[in-house]
Amino acid sequence: MTCRTSSINWLDCLYNAVRKTPGGVIEAAKWLTDRRGKSMHPETLRAKLNGTEGESVTIEIAELLTEWMQEKAGGSEYAMEWMQALAGQFGMAVDLVPPAPEGGWPDEIAAVQLKLLEITTRVGRLTGTAVDAIGDRQIDSDEAALMVSEARALRTMAHRLERNVARAAGKGKQAGRAAR
Repeated sequence: MTCRTSSINWLDCLYNAVRKTPGGVIEAAKWLTDRRGKSMHPETLRAKLNGTEGESVTIEIAELLTEWMQEKAGGSEYAMEWMQALAGQFGMAVDLVPPAPEGGWPDEIAAVQLKLLEITTRVGRLTGTAVDAIGDRQIDSDEAALMVSEARALRTMAHRLERNVARAAGKGKQAGRAAR
């Protein structure tokens, strides 16, 4: 039996992330057992992640599963998507912003220009995805996943742009002081 899950429901995101992590639910349950010192059968974990009536995922388990996924190859790329979905359910946005190079970019103005071009590209992708999705006046879960992914990538790029602008302004102040 196949279970359709949503990219905008936090529990579905967590379940999908655990399933696509090398070792999946079985290895995650073993890791939780070792880490917590409490037995966790894979089917018990699966029921919790499925949202089976009477079963639930505690924040402790969600945090530990996130840690487990981050330790796995490729897991860091999707381990925290469930937090983004949870925040979205409450009208908030949470974005993972990769660290800047140490000391910033040698040419912050060029970095600002590049970010602006990347933002424009992302807006185009989001618009194209949305136009395709709303053509039939409905948005299915696959279309929603694409749109949400593009919107999140756009927000992350905006955060990175903000960081570049702040550093460029800071470097400009320092250059102005040195010229005095």
